[in-house]
Amino acid sequence: MDLKEEDILGADIGRHWYYRAKAAALRRLVDALQPRHILDVGAGSGFFSRHLLETTNAQSALCVDIGYPADRDDSAAGKPVRHRRDTGPTDCDLVLMMDVLEHVDDDQGLVRHYAARVPSGAYFLATVPAFHFLWSGHDVFLEHKRRYRLAEIETTMRGAGLQIVRGAYYFGFVFPLASVVRLAQRTAAEPRSSLKRHGPFINTILGAVCAAELPLFPINRLAGLSAFVLARKP
Repeated sequence: MDLKEEDILGADIGRHWYYRAKAAALRRLVDALQPRHILDVGAGSGFFSRHLLETTNAQSALCVDIGYPADRDDSAAGKPVRHRRDTGPTDCDLVLMMDVLEHVDDDQGLVRHYAARVPSGAYFLATVPAFHFLWSGHDVFLEHKRRYRLAEIETTMRGAGLQIVRGAYYFGFVFPLASVVRLAQRTAAEPRSSLKRHGPFINTILGAVCAAELPLFPINRLAGLSAFVLARKP
């Protein structure tokens, strides 16, 4: 996940409408898979894997991030969470890549690297920022390399040897307003994230808008701020 945004939101991240909505979309895609062991790549604090440990029957999480100063172990919902700078072969059956691939030069290579470390049948869930025309100071601030159309991220996953299970856009209901904000940032003097802390009222309203979209999310291949792809290692 984007560590700069995590720094902006701090302890409020779990209450912010954007991250709550993205966590709900994540659950919508993976609940039926009933994952047991999660590999969270580029995990940062491990917000999304911790969320799954707290809300599903998943048993453990392995959070991998080159930004960790040292390996450490802790827990979430009484379940083990291991933080590592890298990992060898693992029995994890769900790999999360939440807002990671847009940060690296070789996105397909990164997927292939971790596909080689999990067993056949393991699932991959990747999210990336959508649509090149939305490139703005938000992306510059977060040190993105690119944005993606849904077909492009699906091609990346296939190129790494995975089979696509489902792809969809999310944050479609807020897409028009967010697009105006992002495009306006192109003229900003200094690059900055468009994600901000909000009070309870704004969080409630925007959270409700995203919740209303959730039933349509799995079939939305038209537009949204984020592209989600669920894939499987054969």
